[in-house]
Amino acid sequence: MSWLPCQFIDESVFVNAENLPETKLIHREAMLQFGQKGDAPLNPRGITFLVTGSKLDLRRYVDGVEAEQLECEVRRYSTEGIHVRWPVQGAHEYNRWFTCTVKHSKGLFTATGFLRHPSDQPPPGQQDFRRWPAIQDGEILTTTGNTPALIISVPCCSLIKTHLSQQKLHCQFALDHKGPNVTVEWHFQYRGERNKLFSHNSRSGQTEGSGVGMKSLAAGDASYILPFAKMSSEGMYICSVAVNPLFINLDINLHIQETPRVSLNIGPTLVLQEGGEQKVICEAENYYPLDVEIVWYEQDPAVSGQRVGAPLPRPLQNVLLSSHKHNSDKTYSVSAFFYLQARLRDSGRQFTCSVSHRSLRVPIKKSFILAVEEPGSWVFNLTVGVIVVTLLAFLFVMVFYLYSGGCGDPHANRLMKG
Repeated sequence: MSWLPCQFIDESVFVNAENLPETKLIHREAMLQFGQKGDAPLNPRGITFLVTGSKLDLRRYVDGVEAEQLECEVRRYSTEGIHVRWPVQGAHEYNRWFTCTVKHSKGLFTATGFLRHPSDQPPPGQQDFRRWPAIQDGEILTTTGNTPALIISVPCCSLIKTHLSQQKLHCQFALDHKGPNVTVEWHFQYRGERNKLFSHNSRSGQTEGSGVGMKSLAAGDASYILPFAKMSSEGMYICSVAVNPLFINLDINLHIQETPRVSLNIGPTLVLQEGGEQKVICEAENYYPLDVEIVWYEQDPAVSGQRVGAPLPRPLQNVLLSSHKHNSDKTYSVSAFFYLQARLRDSGRQFTCSVSHRSLRVPIKKSFILAVEEPGSWVFNLTVGVIVVTLLAFLFVMVFYLYSGGCGDPHANRLMKG
């Protein structure tokens, strides 16, 4: 990759009608061009950020990705009046800084860093954003470094994880010089409340909190380990890296999901007498987050396997939902039920409960077959059963009487012989 189209988000600060400072964002056409000092711009009409060689290379973070899959954005960066000479060979006394962010169009990763543009002019002060020098269309800004001087990257900005599983929140950084005074921090933010999880300063060696391996950190891997993700782990995790006068952070939104457990209160076959009634319950338990959809429908199983011309399953209209149950582990449960009245024409039909949830790629389905019997068959079977049992009992009594009585009476024995 020798070039990458970018948007330069310029800023214009002015005083509004209420005498308050206001910033207007200006989207301008720009190009991130990799090459050597003095190269001609590939897009003479736009602003060219010519990135020349250094120890780092931004392109290794996007290796194997087509340019059409990348989104590039460049912005000015304010040092808030802080001036520190950047400790690399041949560096000028002063620098103008720009942030460069490259994202995958499908959110697979984000890499953000700094472009250093040497300057002989000292920074204007704390509110340098009020007096930024103008950049004209077609201007070439040559930056020292084949990448930003500081790179921080995460493989994804929004993660979906399973409840009670160990999670690793990735965050890597790189610098173009040795021995920097780096401060790495992790924060957790949820509903406006922000808490520090980890902090380490390389110069002092002071460390607070846990979750980041120190050996990995020394190699530029600041990834944070969650032993197991709970429902309370859901929120925004912020990885920040500071090397004076630069500070940068990236947000990782962690979403917890738990797959529902689905069950029916009956077996695979339900046998009812015609006219009978049965409450059928489909229960979805221990899912997270809250949104879940339960649909009951019926169909003829004989035609459900047909690829062409098979009638679509018919959703049931008389289904009722229970109120959501909030479990102690912050998961939810709910049930969908209906009262099934047995009719002969419905015998053999299949009833299916389908549960959809954002944690599922396909819905979970539970089914049963309805078998309906005529009332007459029940009476006949019961009558036959009673008669057979009665005859067997009578025969048993007679045999027992004859056997016990005949053995004790000689006259009876002679009669039996005769």
